[in-house]
Amino acid sequence: MSQRVQSLHVAKGRRLPMREVPEVHAEAGAGIVGDRYHGSRHRHVTVQSAEALAEAEERFGAPVPAGLTRRNVTVDAGMIPTAPGTRLRVGESLLEVVRVAAPCKLLDDTIGRGAQEALRRRGGSVLRVLESGRIAVGDEVEVLEPPVSS
Repeated sequence: MSQRVQSLHVAKGRRLPMREVPEVHAEAGAGIVGDRYHGSRHRHVTVQSAEALAEAEERFGAPVPAGLTRRNVTVDAGMIPTAPGTRLRVGESLLEVVRVAAPCKLLDDTIGRGAQEALRRRGGSVLRVLESGRIAVGDEVEVLEPPVSS
């Protein structure tokens, strides 16, 4: 199944609103330039799927806008890998799954009571940037096999 970047969101600081942008630059070892987590150790990029958001909306009973979930990248189809070490080629950038992205309590304040629970197990993954590059809306997302350890 082909996946593409549907939307991109960044926030300059914690608790500041996410803003939608047409493209970002992911910097190896640092994250998305201009995002609140740029320079953090492992939480470089968060990725979610529109399919998982649709499931959350069904459970929540109301719209769950991608920008209010606090995730950076939303892909248009399929599910996002959650197994640590799985790699994704997103646009020009190479990303690696670090862990599942757990929805935060802030979602109940910004989306509505029950949003955090509706997004549980549907919040996508936290990834680190292994190779720098541009990521733009419409870019292909390719899931790669994790590297084999010897």
